[in-house]
Amino acid sequence: MSRYEIKAQPLTAEAFAPFGDVLDCAGDPDKIINTGKCGRYHDRAQLDFSDGRAGISLFNAEPRSLPYTLDLLERHPDGSQCFVPMTEHPFLVVVAPSDGVVPGEPLAFLTRPGQAINFHRGTWHGVLTPLHAPGLFAVIDRIGDGTNLEEVRFDPPYTVSSD
Repeated sequence: MSRYEIKAQPLTAEAFAPFGDVLDCAGDPDKIINTGKCGRYHDRAQLDFSDGRAGISLFNAEPRSLPYTLDLLERHPDGSQCFVPMTEHPFLVVVAPSDGVVPGEPLAFLTRPGQAINFHRGTWHGVLTPLHAPGLFAVIDRIGDGTNLEEVRFDPPYTVSSD
């Protein structure tokens, strides 16, 4: 594997912890509600905003395929960003550690059905990358004044594969 090739690994809470939260129904529910008909998995994401407020938007992204060409990472210095798929299809998640200014070596994860993710504030990450249509997601992020987006392009790009 060359320096510009990334193998996507299964998304786990432990592996993703430096970059954000994995939202899923792993383990027993924290509480049983609705007359015993619903398990509540409580407070699974750490939403974090420097100012502004939390907003819920819907994104409808064009599906991509593997191998995927990774040529852009972005981050949001003023707020966390949570992606909740509105289908059972897996999606690709790309993140990178930061040295404060630029992203480090990217990592790639493949979600399982029923998983969502929340990027910590300031985490370098790839764009929304569904692998199947429809690419419909609920996104919870900061709504407020100011520019909350930084981007870095890769030349040459990385190639992300599942094997």
